[in-house]
Amino acid sequence: MSVLGLGDLQKSSSFGVGLALAGALVLTPDALLIRISGMSTFQMLGWRGLGLGLIFILAWVLTSRDRQSDFAMVGTSAAIVVIVCQVVNTTLFPMGIAIAPVATVLLGVATVPVWSALLAQWLYGEITSRATWIAIALVIVGLTLAVTDKGEAALDANALAGAACGLGVAFALALTFVTLRHHATIPLFLVVGLGSLTSGTSGLLIVGPAQMTEGTVWAILVCALLILPLSFFALNEASRHTAAANVSLLLLLETVLAPLWVWLGTGEAPSRRMMAGGAVVVVTLAMYILSTQRAQSRVSRGPTK
Repeated sequence: MSVLGLGDLQKSSSFGVGLALAGALVLTPDALLIRISGMSTFQMLGWRGLGLGLIFILAWVLTSRDRQSDFAMVGTSAAIVVIVCQVVNTTLFPMGIAIAPVATVLLGVATVPVWSALLAQWLYGEITSRATWIAIALVIVGLTLAVTDKGEAALDANALAGAACGLGVAFALALTFVTLRHHATIPLFLVVGLGSLTSGTSGLLIVGPAQMTEGTVWAILVCALLILPLSFFALNEASRHTAAANVSLLLLLETVLAPLWVWLGTGEAPSRRMMAGGAVVVVTLAMYILSTQRAQSRVSRGPTK
């Protein structure tokens, strides 16, 4: 059995950060295509869950070297955690958007890196660096500035329910990233595929096949068959190479850049406050990534005389 050296670990972490960045960027047009589709919550849940699930199950069939062992792994506690988290994640987000102001839901989702850092430390003793905590704090400040440009939403029942949905999504994503990082033998394609198929099937059953084609189908198909599979694979695989908090931080680029895609596609221009908050997030993440890469480069070179 080979043992990774320090240099190999640093390269793996750099690869994970790059993969997470790619996954987050691929995900950014998702909101625009959802807007173009004009579909209801459970229509989207059906299309997105079934599309992502089928693509991942097909990828597992084509790439698995030992399907019997993979099926055996599905019964482990770690795999069940990932499957359940995938169901929760893909279900709560459209529900939250349907019942509450978008800003309220996004503020809940913005806690992903905090949950990732806390869960990694609580469950596996993985220490989060001070630089990561500083980056998390600045990103949350930027997101708060960006998504509250129309004022604070009233704390009525719907707003509280939407915030709870956002927190649930954040917790599910964070727990997925942390679990995959510490259980490398989990068959990623199979467990995420099963979770997505479960949520997609529930959406189909609630809406009914007859109503699934109402709306702009091509837009939701691009999400279901291209954007979601590529981004979910990149983000989940990245969590096996770098800290879950790093993946979670980069995922928040989607929250900032999605409104720009909507602007380009529909003419709905973001406000100055939203652009200012987005700039805080982008600059913070850029500085964090550069500082992380420089620190890793110094470690890999070793001490200088």
